[in-house]
Amino acid sequence: MIRLLSLGLTFTLATTVFAARPIPMPASPAEAAKWREQGRTLPVPELLQPTLDPALPAYVPRRDVELSGHFKGASSDVLVALTKTWIAAFQKHHPRVTFDLPPPYAGSLGAVELAKGGLDFVMVSRELRPNDIAEFRKNFSYEPTSIPISGGTYRHFGFLDALGFFVHRDNPLEQITFAQLDALLSTTHHRGGAAITKWGQLGLTDEWADQPIHVWGVKPWNGFEEFVRQRVLSVGAKRGEWRDDISFADTVFPISPAVAKDRLAIGYAGLAYVGDGVRLLRLAATDGGTPVAPGYEEVASAEYPLSRLVFVNVNKAPGQPLSPALAEFIRFILSRDGQKIILDQAVFLPLRATQAGSSRGAVE
Repeated sequence: MIRLLSLGLTFTLATTVFAARPIPMPASPAEAAKWREQGRTLPVPELLQPTLDPALPAYVPRRDVELSGHFKGASSDVLVALTKTWIAAFQKHHPRVTFDLPPPYAGSLGAVELAKGGLDFVMVSRELRPNDIAEFRKNFSYEPTSIPISGGTYRHFGFLDALGFFVHRDNPLEQITFAQLDALLSTTHHRGGAAITKWGQLGLTDEWADQPIHVWGVKPWNGFEEFVRQRVLSVGAKRGEWRDDISFADTVFPISPAVAKDRLAIGYAGLAYVGDGVRLLRLAATDGGTPVAPGYEEVASAEYPLSRLVFVNVNKAPGQPLSPALAEFIRFILSRDGQKIILDQAVFLPLRATQAGSSRGAVE
């Protein structure tokens, strides 16, 4: 069942919840260089669009003090247009607060500068690299504060699409849990249970039961594999480690085609990279939890457990407040007004009220 969030309508599709598109091609060196200087060209929006969560609070500007300050930031190439729109809207309320957001636009470069102390904030369309966090900790003795400020996208190439696990189209498996994935993918097994190596251990019978599972993944380090490692293989402070017999591809692009050629394979990729010949699985984050399909509504509502997040990263010492102006800017982004800017751009997905509330707590 798919509900049109923008219209409030409900209808049933006779097809699957996901229609594959042609797998995109990697960016050329010329394209990548252009994006670093200008920001990435925005994609064509999805036909379906969500509505704002009505529980998001409206922005009420602070009037107890006149905010001022000059802040230097950096941004991933996919977030340049969105960040500049946020800044312009915020400055209508607080004209004495100014921001620099110069190129080059790359989250990895911004994270390095934040660790050096050269930036006040960096917008990154993924989780920070472990090395970036370690370098920051070495310099400041605490970790950077990463605050979710937006959802990712559904399946836009290069724009933080949701991630899915898939099998060959002939494979009868329909769903899988995080605990099963951890047993299948890791050596650490922080979610408990013995290693899974055969399809019968996932409930398949007959000809499938004794067949080995061929696992495909992205070679570390990569934003896709780090996301899976953090969400699925790691529990609390215990970091998960990959099995060493996984077929690791250098990039995400060949994984869906590889699984489409192998009846015994399973793999993962961003939804933008999922092509024909494979079938996406429903995912349950907990044993006994309801498996959720990677459909548009499930991603837009943040019900799908491998939906992505966009982060603002700041240097906030434990027990110490952020600059009032910078904290107010982040609160603006997390308000209904700031999230509507995301909706109006129609590329990324606005946060739900519960997500925005958790992020506001991290600003304090």
